[in-house]
Amino acid sequence: MELTQAIRMRRMVRSFAADRLDPDLVGRLVGDALRAPSAGNTRGVAWLVLEGPDTAEYWASTTTPEWRRTSRRFAGLARAPVVALSLCSPSAYVERYGEADKLGAGLGPLDLGEGGENAWPVPYWFGDAAFSTMLLLLGAEDAGLGAVFLGSFRGETGLLSSLGVPGGWRLFGAVVMGRPDGRDATSPSLARRPAPGAGALHRSRW
Repeated sequence: MELTQAIRMRRMVRSFAADRLDPDLVGRLVGDALRAPSAGNTRGVAWLVLEGPDTAEYWASTTTPEWRRTSRRFAGLARAPVVALSLCSPSAYVERYGEADKLGAGLGPLDLGEGGENAWPVPYWFGDAAFSTMLLLLGAEDAGLGAVFLGSFRGETGLLSSLGVPGGWRLFGAVVMGRPDGRDATSPSLARRPAPGAGALHRSRW
C-alpha cells in the first residue's frame, strides 16, 4: 500500500476478531515505529507489547469493572490479540539536553543549573511517543490490520509496576491492534465540527 493510501484509509477500529497475529509481523511493525523522529536523537521511546492472555492486565489496570460491564465497546476491544504500550522516558530527554551541544537551552538537569523536567513548555518525550504511535497506526493499516489508540487516563502506575517497567518511564497510551471483525459501530465523534480554523491549511497568515 502506498503511504498516501494508508494515510487516507486509516481509521480507528474498536471491534476486533480474536485471531492471533503473527509475532514476526507485530515485531516488524513496532520496529518500524521505533524509526520515528527523535529529538536530539535521544531515543527515549520504547514499546511493551502484550499479546493474548497478557492483554488482560492492561484492561484490568486502566478500566473499571463498571465500565467493562456497561461499555458497548469493551467486548470488541478486549478481543484484540495485541495491546502495544507506548512508553517514554522524560529523564532521558532532560539528560540529553544537559549534554554539551544542548546545554544552554535551559532544559537540562537541575544539578547543572538548568530547569529540569518542569522547564519544558512542550515535552519532547510525549511528542516523540506520538510520532512513533502514528507510525504504528499507519503500519497496521498498511498490513491490513485494524488499530485504535487509547490514551492514558488511569492506572498507569499500577500497570507499569505490574509489568516490571523501570521507574521514571511514562505511559503515553496504547495501540490496540488486530483484525477488524466488521462489527465496529460508527464513532459519534465523527459528527463533531472542528474548532474554527482547525483542520484547515493556512498560508502566510491565519
